[in-house]
Amino acid sequence: MSTSRGWLGGENQAMGGQQRQTRWLTPRHLVEPLGVFDLDPCGAPGHELATRTYLLENGDDGLRDLWTGRVWLNPPYGKEAPPFMAKLAEYGRGTALLFARTETGMWHEHIWPKATAILFLRGRVSFLTPDGEKSGTSGAPSALIAYGAYDAYRLEVSGIPGQFLRLDRKAAA
Repeated sequence: MSTSRGWLGGENQAMGGQQRQTRWLTPRHLVEPLGVFDLDPCGAPGHELATRTYLLENGDDGLRDLWTGRVWLNPPYGKEAPPFMAKLAEYGRGTALLFARTETGMWHEHIWPKATAILFLRGRVSFLTPDGEKSGTSGAPSALIAYGAYDAYRLEVSGIPGQFLRLDRKAAA
């Protein structure tokens, strides 16, 4: 399988000579209740969810370019997700949307020991295609992961259906 340059949010995969769309965009109803974000390092043209959006189409590199302010992150899924989650965990200010595969190395390295809170979403997320149409239901449950006190607070009061879990950083230390 070959993949063009990009992240979820930016890949087309060739399988058996056919292109399969894999640019799945976050539905706004998951982002808007969380307040204003300053940066989306994995953005998509026409689907900006933050004041500043890095776009591959503009030559931006969400891993290498400077992060400032509060970050919204729907990282590429697959092998490209852990570096983005590592950067957010180190940066410490923002919220990410990921599959709730809590047993994976990424969760044990970048989420469980470093996140401030998690909202395990009720039901499956219906992502959007680049033209704004529903792409169908995701193949796994999802979670919103907060880094920093403000992002944890915004998750807790968001009204987004799911189970909120505040992580005790003192116990983790």
